[in-house]
Amino acid sequence: MAEQTLKEKTAKGLFWGGLNGGIQQLLNLFFGIFLARLLSPGDYGMIGMLGIFMGLATVLQDSGFGTALINRKEIKHEDYNSVFWFSLSIGCICYVVLFFCAPLIASFYKKPELVNLSRVLFLWFLISSTSIAHSALLTKKLMVRERTKIEVSALFVSGTVGIILAYNGFSYWGIALQTVIHAFIGSVLRWYYVKWRPTYSFELGPLKEMFSFGVKIMFTSIFSQINANIFSVLLGRFYKEDQVGYYTQGNKWMTMGYTFIWGMIGNVSLPVLSEVSCDVKRQQKVFRKMLRFVSFISFPAMLGLAFVAKELIVISVSDKWLPCVPVMQLMCIWGAVMPISNLYTHVLLSHGKSNLFLYNTIILGIVQLVVVVSLLSLGIYYMVLAFVVVNILWMFVWHYFVNKCVEISIVDAAKDILPFGLISLIVLCITYFVTMSISNIYLLLVTKVLFAAFLYSFFMYLTNSVIFKETFDFFIKKK
Repeated sequence: MAEQTLKEKTAKGLFWGGLNGGIQQLLNLFFGIFLARLLSPGDYGMIGMLGIFMGLATVLQDSGFGTALINRKEIKHEDYNSVFWFSLSIGCICYVVLFFCAPLIASFYKKPELVNLSRVLFLWFLISSTSIAHSALLTKKLMVRERTKIEVSALFVSGTVGIILAYNGFSYWGIALQTVIHAFIGSVLRWYYVKWRPTYSFELGPLKEMFSFGVKIMFTSIFSQINANIFSVLLGRFYKEDQVGYYTQGNKWMTMGYTFIWGMIGNVSLPVLSEVSCDVKRQQKVFRKMLRFVSFISFPAMLGLAFVAKELIVISVSDKWLPCVPVMQLMCIWGAVMPISNLYTHVLLSHGKSNLFLYNTIILGIVQLVVVVSLLSLGIYYMVLAFVVVNILWMFVWHYFVNKCVEISIVDAAKDILPFGLISLIVLCITYFVTMSISNIYLLLVTKVLFAAFLYSFFMYLTNSVIFKETFDFFIKKK
C-alpha cells in the first residue's frame, strides 16, 4: 500500500509539475516575445550584468536551510520558524550591503546607470526572503498544484506589467520592475496557500541541527551561481552590453525549455528519493525510473529546440537577435543533459551527502572558470562550447559518487539514458533531410516540429518503450 501511495504522489507531482512548467513557459514565451521585440540587446545586457549579485544574495538568504527542511525526516514548527527569521534577517542585511555597494558595481562595469537600477532590482530577493520557509513547506508536502497556481499567477501579473512599461519606453526598467513584482506576488500567494505562520520566538537549536547540511548546500549554490553567471560578468566587463544581451537571450530560451522539464520532476525527485533513501534497492528502482522519464522528455525537447532555433528566433523576436542563435543551440545541448545531472545530485542529497555535492561543484566551477577565461580572446561561441563540454564530461564524476549510494553501474545508466538521446538524434537527422527543401520559414518551423514529434512517438511505439506507454496511459486516464 505504501508503494502505491508513493507512486500516486509521484505521478500527481509529475503531472502538476509538467502542467506548471508548460503554462509557465507558454507565458514566458508570450511575454518574452513582446519584450524582446520592444527592447534592445543592450537592455537585456544591463539586467544580465546584475545576475550574479542577485543569485548570490538569493543563495545567502536561503543558506541551504530550505533544502535542509525538505530533506529532514521529521519536522516541527520550530524548524520552519527558525528558517523564516534567519532568511528574513539575511535578506535585509544583503539588501543593505548591496544598496551601498551599487556605485562599486556600476564602476566595475563602467555603467553609471546601474546604480539606481541595481537598487531597485535587488528588492527582488529582499521580498522573496519573506517566503523561503513557506516555499520549502510547499515542496516538502508535495503541494505541486498550489505551487502551479502561485507561479503562474505571479508570472502573468508581472509579465503584463513588464510589457506595459517596455511599450511606454521604460527600456530595462520594465524588466527590473517585472522581476520585483514577480517576487511580491509570489510571496503573497505562498502566505495565502500555506497556512503555517511564524511566531515571534526564535530558537537557534533547529538551525544548529541543520547547519552542517545547509552550509554545504549554501556554498555549493554560491559556486553554482558563479558558474551560471560567469559569462555575463566576463562579457559585461570585457565586451559591450550587446554581447551580454545576446548571451542572455540565447540562454533564456534554453532556460525556458530546461525549466519546463526540470519543473516537472525537480519538485518531486528530492522528497521522493529522500522517502526511500533507507532502502537502497527501492531507491535504485525509483531513481532509474526517474532517469528514464527525464531522458525520454529532455533529449527530444532540448535537442529539438536547438534544431529549430534559427526559425524560432527570427519568427518570434525578429532577426535582430540572430547572433544569439549559436549560443542558444550550444546551451540547449547542455540543457538536454542538465536535468539528468540534477537528478544525480538529488540522490546524493537524499543520502545527506551535501559534502560531496559541495566539493564536486567547487572543483567543477574552478575547471569551468579556468577553461572559459583561457578562451576569452576567442569570443563567446568558443567560451560557451567549452562550458558545455566540461559540464557534460562531469556527468561521469557525478555518476561515480551516485553509484556508491544506489549501486547503479555506468552500463545500467547508459541503458536508461542513451536510447532516448540516440533516437532523438536520428529523428532530427531524418527531419532535416525531409524538410531541407522548404523555403517558407513559417512552414519550415511547423513542419519540423510536427514531423519530429510524430517520428519520435513512432520510434517510441516501435521500440515498445515502457516509459512512453506509461506516460501515454497516465494522460489517457487523466482525460
